[in-house]
Amino acid sequence: MPLNSVEIEKVDWIKGVAVPRGVRFRQLLVTGPPGSGKSSLIEKLGGWPEEGCINLAMEHWWRNRILAFRPREVHFSIPFKGYRESRTVFDREWLAHPASVDTGRIKIPPGRIWFFQTDWRTRFVFDFQLPSPGRIYTIRKARALLQSHPVDKLFTKEEVERQCDVYETLALHFHQSGMQVYVRDDFEAPPRSIIDA
Repeated sequence: MPLNSVEIEKVDWIKGVAVPRGVRFRQLLVTGPPGSGKSSLIEKLGGWPEEGCINLAMEHWWRNRILAFRPREVHFSIPFKGYRESRTVFDREWLAHPASVDTGRIKIPPGRIWFFQTDWRTRFVFDFQLPSPGRIYTIRKARALLQSHPVDKLFTKEEVERQCDVYETLALHFHQSGMQVYVRDDFEAPPRSIIDA
């Protein structure tokens, strides 16, 4: 399910990385499926070096202390239909029995209602790394030879495709829910804005 998107023309540059105009360094959260270039982008930005994992079905996940350190790479623990507990896209149980994202169980941060209230929807800007599944599969095969990432120990092309579909679904859902989202369709590619279908 490739997303409809257009390249963002007005950009600023943060440490050699193009971001939409007005995005600040400390707003950035980089996410995407395994092998999509998250760690490389965070390293280039000089962001927080450790990955964080956020359960999107948990109340007030946006207040999680790991999000205090930004820019940061984050993985998501995602509510899937038929699963009581949230799962990551590299969870072996979900990979063996894949299910679609249960967007109704994803908690969305509130916007500002009162003047002095925090506007959680503008606090973060999500940079979704979404290269094609074929490109990610090739990269992960090369990484598997180096044995540098445990997640690359065992995987198939179909699993990579499913993982990419999940993150595209999340990007679209975040966008439609009023959160600040942009996508990149390749490594070091310019940011793109989602266009609703």
